[in-house]
Amino acid sequence: MFRPLLEKVFAKDPKGAGGRPPYDYIMLFKDTLTKAIVVRELFNLFNQQLENAHLVTHTGTIVDATFVDAPRQRNTRDENAKIKAREVPEEWKNPENCHKLRQKDIDSRWTKKGNEVHYGYKDHVKAYADSKLITDYSVTSANVHDS
Repeated sequence: MFRPLLEKVFAKDPKGAGGRPPYDYIMLFKDTLTKAIVVRELFNLFNQQLENAHLVTHTGTIVDATFVDAPRQRNTRDENAKIKAREVPEEWKNPENCHKLRQKDIDSRWTKKGNEVHYGYKDHVKAYADSKLITDYSVTSANVHDS
């Protein structure tokens, strides 16, 4: 059921006769689908198939979140202030510092839960209590509240 949508994203013109056959589209989907912004559409299509097969029970909902830690950044105070303001520090935009911009994660944030400190993101999921199948998801920076 996913193949028609995947073939639209992965379609490539043949370069000529011979050579190694391409990998199957279903095996190569992760990065390309994220860039093509069709992951949510595929997720909804899969959930619809589960609904049609009566595998999803609508009794009770579980909402949960988990931290996904990212490598900790070593920034100056000025750089951190600009990142918190959703800006990119000017010196990172210079051609000689382009490597810095590629290596810095400017979307992740710090948070504290209990005595644990986390830097990164938070995965939020919604699932039905009986079937335990995830019916919705969201990824935010770690400092966003669970609600």
